[in-house]
Amino acid sequence: MTLFLTNARLIDPEAMTVTEGSLLIEDGRITGRDVAPPEGAEVIDCGGKYLAPGIVDLGVSLGEPGARHKESFRSAGLAAAAGGVTTLVARPDTTPPLDTPEMLEFVTRRARDAAPVRILHMAALTKNSDGREMTEIGFLLDAGAVAFTDAERVCTDTKVMNRALTYARSLGALVIGHPQDPGLSKGAAVTKGKFASLRGLPDVHVMAERMAFDRDMALVEMTGARYHADQITCARTLPALERAKSNGLDVTAGVSIHHLTLNELDVGDYRTFFKLVPPLRSEDDRMAMIEAVATGVIDIIGSMHLPQDEESKRLPFEEAAAGAVGLETLLPAAMRLYHAGMLDLPQLFRAMSLNPARRLGLPQGRLSDGAPADLVLFDPDAPFVLDRFALRSKSKNTPFDGQRMEGRVLATFVDGRRIYDAGL
Repeated sequence: MTLFLTNARLIDPEAMTVTEGSLLIEDGRITGRDVAPPEGAEVIDCGGKYLAPGIVDLGVSLGEPGARHKESFRSAGLAAAAGGVTTLVARPDTTPPLDTPEMLEFVTRRARDAAPVRILHMAALTKNSDGREMTEIGFLLDAGAVAFTDAERVCTDTKVMNRALTYARSLGALVIGHPQDPGLSKGAAVTKGKFASLRGLPDVHVMAERMAFDRDMALVEMTGARYHADQITCARTLPALERAKSNGLDVTAGVSIHHLTLNELDVGDYRTFFKLVPPLRSEDDRMAMIEAVATGVIDIIGSMHLPQDEESKRLPFEEAAAGAVGLETLLPAAMRLYHAGMLDLPQLFRAMSLNPARRLGLPQGRLSDGAPADLVLFDPDAPFVLDRFALRSKSKNTPFDGQRMEGRVLATFVDGRRIYDAGL
């Protein structure tokens, strides 16, 4: 199959450029740029819209197995395709957790059969994610695990964490940490400050993130492990992150699109769709995170997709489940940063596509010759009002419901196959 995409604005996150041109795709791979279409190729006129590497969404929580009523591989795959996400990296916080090679192989087959996008899996760092005994990291790597994490269940036993990092280092495995001190953050619903006091909600100080991150950095320095912090959300953590990188530690960090586009005041009158993990931060912290992405201190932007059903959200704020869906809203939310002049398109796709692919050792996230033809064609200026009930995710818990947004996906390609088409 030969496909020729012409009249496009190509966003190249490697070269950090936006140029007018065309792409030639043969047998699922990019084989040329700005060349003449070969005879017999299917030609698609992109109409001057933007063509970029498909989003690699690192850290997506799914409901399969154990909670398919919240999200299944199929529904997540359809939502991802509509959102320009071509590779979805799923967390192991399922029921039961993905902590054995047999379970990992099972969900890998299920995902491959059910979803139109690529679904890769992380495995649990400790058995049952209870922080007491590390998993068989070597066997899980052989079964296809791309990283290891206990997600939000932070391992508090330093000796166990040290052993896991040491073993991961010997195998070159990536460990993903959640920098939140579990003692300080237990039961917290919002970030400590005047707003939390006025609302009378249980809160957590931003230093809970800094303290947990400092502990993990000490262990990484001791073991030499590859480490990624899933979410850095406050300015107080940034100096420690910069120091770790300047000291040569193999450390990267991510941030959710929600913490880049929303702040603690958006909770308003106890709106539970804005209850997230970690909780939304101050406007100063939000601006610091945007600057950190712009300078490359924070490497990756993700949706941190966490589906919750209606019953889990229609509760008093402090009792409601935390989390928001984000597979379909990641790109239009990122366009808010673009239209505000805070981040340009190459910076955004460096953080959403290239850097997560690089961190996981994947060939995606590029427009270079030989790269898989995983692409998203989109119009960053197309306006719409988000209707949460139109989302393809089974759960509808989005903080952007009813909001005016810009940025529509027109087509999504995986291996050169069009898996989503908005009428191009």
